[in-house]
Amino acid sequence: MRLHRILIALAALVLAAPAFAQSTLKIVMHSDLKILDPIWASAQISRTHGYMVYDTLFGLDGDLKPRPQMVDQWSVDPAGLVYIFGLRDGLAWHDGTPVTAEDCIASLRRWGSRDVMGLKLFNYVKDLSAPDAKTIRMELRQPYGLVLDSLAKPAGIVPFMMPKRVAAAPATQQIKDATGSGPFMFKADEWRPGDRVAYVKNPKYVARAEPPANFAGGKVAKVDRIEWLSIADPQTAVNALESGEVDAVEAVAHDLLPLLENRKGVTVVKGAYANQYAMRPNWLHPPFDNPKIRLALGYAIDQTEFLKAAVGDPVFWRLCKSYFGCGTPLASDAGTQGLLEGNVAKAKALIKEAGYDGRPIVLLQVSDLASLANLGPVAKAQLERVGFTVDMRPADWQSHLARVMRKDPPPDRGWNITLSSTGVLDVVNPVTSLFLNAACDKASAGWPCDARLEELRDAFAREPDAARRQVIADAIQTRAMREGTHYPLGEWFSASAVSARTSGWVRPPSATAFWNVEVKR
Repeated sequence: MRLHRILIALAALVLAAPAFAQSTLKIVMHSDLKILDPIWASAQISRTHGYMVYDTLFGLDGDLKPRPQMVDQWSVDPAGLVYIFGLRDGLAWHDGTPVTAEDCIASLRRWGSRDVMGLKLFNYVKDLSAPDAKTIRMELRQPYGLVLDSLAKPAGIVPFMMPKRVAAAPATQQIKDATGSGPFMFKADEWRPGDRVAYVKNPKYVARAEPPANFAGGKVAKVDRIEWLSIADPQTAVNALESGEVDAVEAVAHDLLPLLENRKGVTVVKGAYANQYAMRPNWLHPPFDNPKIRLALGYAIDQTEFLKAAVGDPVFWRLCKSYFGCGTPLASDAGTQGLLEGNVAKAKALIKEAGYDGRPIVLLQVSDLASLANLGPVAKAQLERVGFTVDMRPADWQSHLARVMRKDPPPDRGWNITLSSTGVLDVVNPVTSLFLNAACDKASAGWPCDARLEELRDAFAREPDAARRQVIADAIQTRAMREGTHYPLGEWFSASAVSARTSGWVRPPSATAFWNVEVKR
């Protein structure tokens, strides 16, 4: 009788046990996720969320070349005016409905009304239509050499595909529905801002057959669940990795790297591509509606002070004046002579000549991200050194982002100067670069307005010859430096740390990728 009861109890345990052990990856991200819409905001955390749940028509491969992703076959007519894109089989939204060409067209239009490269592309689009459910037809007004580059762009605002019912919302309105067709599904019922974000594997996702390479190839979800944990204190995040509470830390504070570099079971990885720090003035309000005062910023900036304070270890930073990132095809020093070297006397002379009236400059500081927090005090000191009165306003990243989007006067929830960090691939050419968009109300926050810059950016987009493109890029950099769209503060490299329990990381240049990752307990 006793043996019978034991067998019954064992059988009950077996029945109560899950059919399989779920694999869960836990990671501390560089920022908390508060904005789900990667089209409304270009924040990196929202973009990484986008790559979890959405897919793109094209993606950049390991050589940074556009490759079909949701697209199966594509063609362009001999005149370069009509592109035909055919969607591949098996594409479905997370709710089970099939992905259609109409969905993709609505998504492209929403993205194209918001993104700097999308805006430029749609200046050339004459018609966008769906001959059938799986075919997208794009007709141009004149040949445009950056069509595929635009559809594959991995940085800034990415052309993620969404259901038409979602993409129909204006790009100025945040969407809350995260239904996509990507390899993971967002768990809205478990989303707790400030605590954690959860995703689960999309069991119906059909990955491409090619190996994964950056944002192209097979995006195979190899873990059942992913949790993004919010740990604001960098030391606590490192401790959680060391104790095994988490499997990875996306961005390790540089001053904590010595704690991990020789730690058994932990690997520290330097970012493959640099990031560019930048100072951005707001053209809408005094005093930076005056070009002389904007130019004074360029003379006031000393890149070395920013990089030492924000990064520290020179292994992870370098001086760089180029808008397009050092080591890139378009990198040059055109138009930068005398700028970004801390020329206090020249900055003071320009400020005096422009008649600065002493009004306080509202300087926004991001207080909760290790990579950005120390930029604010350095900027304040450098601005005050040349004669500005500075009112520094600290805020967490998400609150900062919301304020940057406002056009209100600086004292009334607006701003004069913001400091940011952008991946070099975000700025690799004048069309991709969000901050070089000088299309007034259609420009990004800061709203530079310069017709000549827009003419030059159009000329760059149309020019097929590489040598001539370089000449145009140099002209753009020279004018933007003088007009003051923004000023580079130097370049830095991120560092992440992962547990030896994990493997298979694909390391794209502008977001953390979670496809192909495995974890063993």
